[in-house]
Amino acid sequence: MASASWSIGFANSSLQTMLIFIVPLCGKNKIDHFFCEIPPLLKLACVDTTVYESEMFFVSVIILLIPVALITVSYGWIVRTVLRIKSTAGQRKAFGTCGSHITVVSLFYGTAIYAYLQPSNNYSQDQGKFISLFYTIVTPMVNPVIYTLRNKDVTGAMKKVLWRGHDSR
Repeated sequence: MASASWSIGFANSSLQTMLIFIVPLCGKNKIDHFFCEIPPLLKLACVDTTVYESEMFFVSVIILLIPVALITVSYGWIVRTVLRIKSTAGQRKAFGTCGSHITVVSLFYGTAIYAYLQPSNNYSQDQGKFISLFYTIVTPMVNPVIYTLRNKDVTGAMKKVLWRGHDSR
């Protein structure tokens, strides 16, 4: 699965790079963005980019929606199985583990879907910058925090620190 993910990612990046090199650019050729992503690059094009935007949308649907659909279906099966567990403590522990993962998945895929699966006429440069910053920097930064909060010792220590600061007022 890992090699398939790497291969598909490499093929997608290579295809988009080749296609963007074909597009003639005009104007000041300065990208008003944090990263060299396809939507801001297409804004610099001198030609009609409808075909490129359609290709990017189609590939984004495949790369973003298929994994989300598979994750959603697998979580449906997991929820069904967890609900069969007799003890509520076991259910709580299983849902705690799944909850952390689904939170991280939702943060990443939600922002990526929002960034790439919207019509180009609705694309705002500033909004695109914020969303891309969110899914490339913020989501990976909060990922360890989300998983660490499942640890009882860490949660206890955080409660002590927060309540200590609360009691001193």
